[in-house]
Amino acid sequence: MLLQAPAAPARALDGSRVDARAARTRRPELSLGRLTSAPALAVGLVVVTLLAAGPFRGIDEVAHGYWARTLTPGLQPFIQHVLDPIAGQAVCLPVLLAVAVTLSWRHRTWRPLWCAAMAELAFYGGVGLLKVVLARPAPTTDDADLFDGGLRQLGWSGISYPSGHAAEAVLIYGTAVYLVGRWTNASARTMTTLRLGVGLVALNAVAVSYNLGWHWISDLVGGLLVGGLLLRLLVEADRRGWRLRPRRAVVARHL
Repeated sequence: MLLQAPAAPARALDGSRVDARAARTRRPELSLGRLTSAPALAVGLVVVTLLAAGPFRGIDEVAHGYWARTLTPGLQPFIQHVLDPIAGQAVCLPVLLAVAVTLSWRHRTWRPLWCAAMAELAFYGGVGLLKVVLARPAPTTDDADLFDGGLRQLGWSGISYPSGHAAEAVLIYGTAVYLVGRWTNASARTMTTLRLGVGLVALNAVAVSYNLGWHWISDLVGGLLVGGLLLRLLVEADRRGWRLRPRRAVVARHL
């Protein structure tokens, strides 16, 4: 049987030849890049916030429940004390610091540590500010209206939107993965695995908080969006401000 001749490679806009398979794989990456761009995430966050302020309130209230307590009471301690802290500061911050310190020591530069510090500052300055300004009560108050809570009136139960755990899962762990991609020669497969890990941590944060009844659904969606937005802004700022010697330069990988 005769071997079929290979198809002619596609040509780029500048006339150079490119691999057709590589061109096909770039399309999903470009689409994902647009969906996770800063403008797209900002628009998504504004839309979800507006929905949470009114049209989505009824859905939040109907969908809420202390499911871990009513459906799986025997698993509630495990969910609350093992699964929930994964996206909390007690776990995610040491992970980020371990990555940043290791890379800073290996490359003899403060840049990874600076990036980690900016991520932590972005969390408290960005997510924390939104929580205080929007002042949405937690589900324990049976009130899903924005601006009805606040630290002074209800303490921590008065600043539910957006979810801090959902935002941390994306921002803090995402920064750690970005630093690995920025400062090491990790393979594409390794980076894909790490990104999937961030996605699983974020999914765990959302599922656990919802299962425990600690957040309205729109809190969790808003947390993912604001975490992604802050991560994207941090990555773009870091890339534009980066100055490295050529021998130490590492090709940055997209999140």
